[in-house]
Amino acid sequence: MKQFSFLFFFISFLILQNTFSQDFSTSDSTKINSLIILPELPIATAYFAESNSPFTIHNLKKKELQPLNFGQEPSFILQNTPSVTAYSDAGSYYGYSYIRMRGIDQTRINMTLDGVPLNEPEDQGVYFSNFPDFLNSLDGMQLIRGIGNSKNGSASYGGSIQFDSPVLNDSLSAEVGIDYGSYNTYRIYGEFNSGVKQNKGIYLRASQLHSDGYKYRSGNIGQSLFYSAGYFGESVTWKLTGFAGNQKNEMAWIGVPKAEIEDDPRTNGNANENDQFFQTLIQLQNQIKISEKSAFHSSLYYNYLEGNYDFDSNNFVGLPSNDEMFNYAFQSNFLGMFANYQFNSRHLGLVAGFHGNLYNRNHKGSELNLGQLYSNTGFKNEISGFLKLNYESEKWLGLVDLQVRNTSFSYKGNVEMDALTWNFFNPKAGLSYLLNDKTTFYYSVGYTGREPTRNDIFQGWDDLQADSLGNPDLGNTSPEYVTDHEFGMRISNHKYYLNLNGYYMDFKNEIVLNGQFGPNGIALTNNVEKSFRTGVELDFNWRINEHLGYKNSASFNYSRITESEITFSPILTPKFILFQEVVFHWKNLSAALNGRFQDYSYIDFANDNKIDSYFLVNSRLAYQIQKFTFMVRVNNLFNIKYFNNGYVDYDGVSKYFIQAPRNYMLSVKWRL
Repeated sequence: MKQFSFLFFFISFLILQNTFSQDFSTSDSTKINSLIILPELPIATAYFAESNSPFTIHNLKKKELQPLNFGQEPSFILQNTPSVTAYSDAGSYYGYSYIRMRGIDQTRINMTLDGVPLNEPEDQGVYFSNFPDFLNSLDGMQLIRGIGNSKNGSASYGGSIQFDSPVLNDSLSAEVGIDYGSYNTYRIYGEFNSGVKQNKGIYLRASQLHSDGYKYRSGNIGQSLFYSAGYFGESVTWKLTGFAGNQKNEMAWIGVPKAEIEDDPRTNGNANENDQFFQTLIQLQNQIKISEKSAFHSSLYYNYLEGNYDFDSNNFVGLPSNDEMFNYAFQSNFLGMFANYQFNSRHLGLVAGFHGNLYNRNHKGSELNLGQLYSNTGFKNEISGFLKLNYESEKWLGLVDLQVRNTSFSYKGNVEMDALTWNFFNPKAGLSYLLNDKTTFYYSVGYTGREPTRNDIFQGWDDLQADSLGNPDLGNTSPEYVTDHEFGMRISNHKYYLNLNGYYMDFKNEIVLNGQFGPNGIALTNNVEKSFRTGVELDFNWRINEHLGYKNSASFNYSRITESEITFSPILTPKFILFQEVVFHWKNLSAALNGRFQDYSYIDFANDNKIDSYFLVNSRLAYQIQKFTFMVRVNNLFNIKYFNNGYVDYDGVSKYFIQAPRNYMLSVKWRL
């Protein structure tokens, strides 16, 4: 199947290359209507929150991402925004990394590329390690904290992140880049953008990445392709976008006790365990201009995944490793489509759309000496529809966004179970008051539900177990709900941007970690009676003058869980986070120095164990000579020892994930 996916990509590429065979250096005399210029392609904008929307928004464009990106996963850049924390298994920047938003883990954060769901439907996670150097091809991203507007795929429970594919009508360009740094970390990439000529455009990028990792045996090797091609007619637009990624990791997902870290910080809690995954996604978008005020948009996508990982059960429970090694293999197919109709007049805006997908994932468990132990398949299908109305006057913007969503899970294996079905009605409403052309006040309230993951339902087992009567032994099948209130103000002019907001998230039946672990080392969950999260966030950018800029993102979080009349703080939710950066530009030279303070947070419900607060300083220096850009980055400038994640193990021992000490990265880019 992997070979088929690559073949499909290259056949598609060759067909498009033949279509675009005209000389790209010639001038383009064809007028492209403003409604269908690619950056405004409403396939994505139907799910995009505008600057005056009553939601808490943070936009990152390509020009902001470029100086920050050296091949790391998006988690490390997103943690520079309010209320976001991140950590990596290996302690370095390549390989598996994870984010939390307001303390809520990434299985509860909706992520899409041009409207295509990236969350894997069964466990609802996103694994950027499977498509390395993903940031390198993006035109930008929009992060919404809280429920926000309707999205495709899994619930926007803690927030959402929408990634935008490359813009093809940029000017003709090509770029080659090389990065090298600590722990034998390197990236080599090349990209090409034709620009739009004769109504056609094409983009292609290929990357090779490698890192030994900070911890022992935590290396990562990855390759990826990202491609996009489009045709832009007077009334019809087509765009084909996709990526393919292949990665191998030496695993490091088990934490390490502090005593062992003190002896040797690079200690890896895992044994001789590896994984390998291949993933590819392809999307075909179409836009039809109906009139000057309306358009119809549709998209068809397919996402394929296959891979496997090792599990040393003896090492996990603290026994000496032997020749016993389990392996869990997966193969999934994810096919879907969505469409929407947009109408815009002077005061009224309407978007109506639907989304549906079919998903199946085969699971196989084996042991090195015993061979295959089981095989089963999970099926998860979804259909949803939404209607969004907004009315805008000179001073006011009112918005109503209604979504209905149906999702079901069924299973084929040695133990029979009835299909599970969940139905959700997710309403949102908000109001923005435009004090003037620079200042907006807003308030919104939204309600949404989220179904449990397969691991929640199966209590951590990869193969469904039966009880003493032969019935399926199911864990949590109940959904969780949240009511989210967002309120704040935005001020924007040519000198500065400020977004100050507050939020209150009231949860019902919230699914949280219970401190126990399943047979495969996966953390287990329970529903809790009552919980809430509330806080204040600040997002501030200030262009002091033509040479100097200042950025500040800050957050305060006060959250509580009540269970069995006991109230405690949720895990991995620091009260205070502060990020500040000073950026200097002079002619061809630029420099930046930033600092991040992250307050302590608990790693257990008893609130007896925690990861300590820390202050981290990073720097970068860049110089441009004609078509070359040279950059040096030094991270963790003061060489502090810090942890970004931890947990209390089944035996009561606290285990932690140390992050890398002082490290560097050298980069050279050549723009042809």
